[in-house]
Amino acid sequence: MTAKPHREVVAGLFLRKSEGEPEFFICRRPPYKSNPLLWEFVGGKVEAGETPQEALVRECKEEMDANIAVGEIYTEVDHEYEDIFIHLTLYFAELLEEPKLLEHVAFAWIKPSQIKNYAFCPADKQILAKILCDFGTVR
Repeated sequence: MTAKPHREVVAGLFLRKSEGEPEFFICRRPPYKSNPLLWEFVGGKVEAGETPQEALVRECKEEMDANIAVGEIYTEVDHEYEDIFIHLTLYFAELLEEPKLLEHVAFAWIKPSQIKNYAFCPADKQILAKILCDFGTVR
């Protein structure tokens, strides 16, 4: 049995104020990629020679033609898919311009209480639970 490839992945947690709970930004994957049409945080793989923060800036520029400011780490998770093992680092980040749909099929700003209405990539489940705990409105 060969070992699964290990991949360093980064993503951005973009927050904005709204009535009650804050909203966060999510993207819907295209149908031709792994985890087709599932929702995710924008980001991608860290390439050789770049820092995780540089990778997040590059991925946001490539995927939505948007410049961003990268802040502190919000959380990190490890997830094992059938064919790959990923270490995902989610950074607080700020969109500095309006994103464009270049790779994803949709964008959305949602509240933590709306998480249950969206089908997310498996690696994001643990992060979503933390967002709901940290930013959700207790009812």
